[in-house]
Amino acid sequence: MAEVNSIAVIGAGTMGCGIALTAATNGIKALQIDVVQAQLDRAKAYHEKTLARNVQKERMTQAEADEAASRISYHAEMGKAGGANWVVEAATENADLKKKIFKQMVDVFGNDVVLATNTSSISITEIASSVGANAPRVIGMHFFNPVPLMKLVEVIKGLATSDETTQRTIALAKQMGKTPVPANDRAGFVSNRVLMPMINEAFYAWMEGVAEPEHIDEIMKLGCNFPMGPLRLADFIGLDVCHDIMMVLYRELGDQKYFPCPKLRQLVTAGRLGDKTGRGVYDYSKK
Repeated sequence: MAEVNSIAVIGAGTMGCGIALTAATNGIKALQIDVVQAQLDRAKAYHEKTLARNVQKERMTQAEADEAASRISYHAEMGKAGGANWVVEAATENADLKKKIFKQMVDVFGNDVVLATNTSSISITEIASSVGANAPRVIGMHFFNPVPLMKLVEVIKGLATSDETTQRTIALAKQMGKTPVPANDRAGFVSNRVLMPMINEAFYAWMEGVAEPEHIDEIMKLGCNFPMGPLRLADFIGLDVCHDIMMVLYRELGDQKYFPCPKLRQLVTAGRLGDKTGRGVYDYSKK
């Protein structure tokens, strides 16, 4: 099975940036695509900052960092990446948007290119339904944040995903230094189906006055040996992202336990989305 030498990453948000950087540091040319130039600028700044920090912490040499940076290019049009031999979509967690992007991907990339999605909760079969006869090439390739550090990739087959596509995806994950683990195509897969109800319950514990956020997090860290408490983790993921994943779980599984806690919904409505806005459960504005 031939190794992938170039990967197009559609979306330059947190996950897309991390996927592109991980590819580049593992010898793969990465084409970072986003229609918003400001997102591309932020992606480039993130890549430069992360590589510089890796050199400072002696995780890599300056020559290795320079080489990784040289493998990343930035483009506002998907058509500029048509020569890539792999593509992964890492756009916002919205099924209609993802299906629209997948239709564009079919037009841009060759017939032998795997069409992967980094969705964290949306049905792979639903996304694949937008590309008709190309559905066997569609697969879920769910990375975890921060992508350069987290080893896991959930590999999710849709109803029509071919075995060849699955094996090629597993091989690429390993080529990128990750550990691929299979999961079935059910809402939230494994990780978010288990994680999001816990985060939601932490919001209920806060809302109902069981304990303050810092105490909830400290108890879960010390009592369950978590590296990060659930409310702090929610801020890190993005409260809007948590909300959207919970709504997918609620709609698809039909169980009230997945419906987002009113406290979480209130913070999202107020624009307090966590790390990325400087304030969520916690206030980061002074850091």
